[in-house]
Amino acid sequence: MRRREFIALLGGMATWPLAALAQQQRVRRIAVLMTSAADDPETKARIAVFHQALEQSGWSLERDVHVDFRFAPAASEQYLPLAQELLALQPDVVVAGTTPVAVIMQRQTHTIPIVFVPSSDPVGVGLVASLARPGGNVTGVLLYEEGIAGKWLAMLKEIAPGLMRAALITNPKTNIFDYFVRTAKAAAPALAIDIVPLPIENTDADIEGAVASFASMPSGALVVPPDPTTLARRDFFVGLAARYRLPAVYGYRRMVDAGGLMSYGVDLIDLWGLSATYVDRILRGANPADLPVQAPTKYETVVNLKTAKALGLDVPSSLLVRADEVIE
Repeated sequence: MRRREFIALLGGMATWPLAALAQQQRVRRIAVLMTSAADDPETKARIAVFHQALEQSGWSLERDVHVDFRFAPAASEQYLPLAQELLALQPDVVVAGTTPVAVIMQRQTHTIPIVFVPSSDPVGVGLVASLARPGGNVTGVLLYEEGIAGKWLAMLKEIAPGLMRAALITNPKTNIFDYFVRTAKAAAPALAIDIVPLPIENTDADIEGAVASFASMPSGALVVPPDPTTLARRDFFVGLAARYRLPAVYGYRRMVDAGGLMSYGVDLIDLWGLSATYVDRILRGANPADLPVQAPTKYETVVNLKTAKALGLDVPSSLLVRADEVIE
C-alpha cells in the first residue's frame, strides 16, 4: 500500500468514532400539540408524566431531547396552523393530543412519525389500517375499548332503572360523534334505551334549547363522551344537567369534580406516560407501522353523592362498591 493511501485510511478510521459520537449527541426533537390550556393543572400533570416517562426511558431533557409544546384548548381552528408550525421545525416525532389533531397532522406529513394520545376510533377515521398493524407513519394510545358506550348506559340504567331515553352529547367536528352514536346504539337495545344523538355545534342558547326539548319528555338521561369541547365548557354542560334534572354520565372525571353525577373513563394522565414509551421506541429506530395501538390499562369510576341527592336519586350499593372515588 502506498504511503499516501495508508495515511488517508488512518484519517478515515479516526473520523468514524467522531461521527458516531456526533450522532449519539444530536439532540432529538419532539413536537407536541395538546388540546388544553397551558396553565391548566391537568395539562401540567400530563406534561410532567410525559417528561418523567422519557427520562425513565433514558432520555435527558435538553441534553438528549428537546420538546416543543403548542396548546389549542378546544379551538379546532387553531389545530392546522399550530400543526404546520410544529412540523416546520422538522421534529423526529410528533405527539398529537386527540383524534382531530392526529388527523390534521397525518394530512400534513406521511414521513414524520406521529403518536396520538389518545384516539377513540383510529381505524374508523383512517389514522391506522388496524390496531395490531397500523401500517403507516401513525400509531398511539387508544382512548377506550369499543364497549365503553354500553358501560355508560348500564351505569345510567343502574342509577335510574326507569330510564328509557339517553341523549348523546358531543361535537360532530371532533371525528368521534358517529363512532359514539354507533356504539351506543349497538348497546342500547339490551338495556331498553333509545339513543337520541344531540350534536353540539351552535350557540349556548341553541344547545340549551335542544336539551330542554329532550328533557320535556320523561325518563331521559345524558351521555357525555370524552370531547375537548365539553371538557373545556364543563361548567356549562354540568349546569344543563342540573337545571333540567337529568341524570348524566361522563367520559371525564373532571366533569364530576365540576358537579356532574358520575363518570367512567381512563386516567388521561397515565395515557401520556404510555405515549412516551412509543416516542422512546421511535427515537431508537422503531417503525410506527409496526407498533400496535396501545390499549388503556387504567379505568376509574367516580360518583358524586351530593349531585345524586339533588336529583332525587338513590345510588345503589353495587355502584358505590365499584366506585374508585365517591364525592360527598
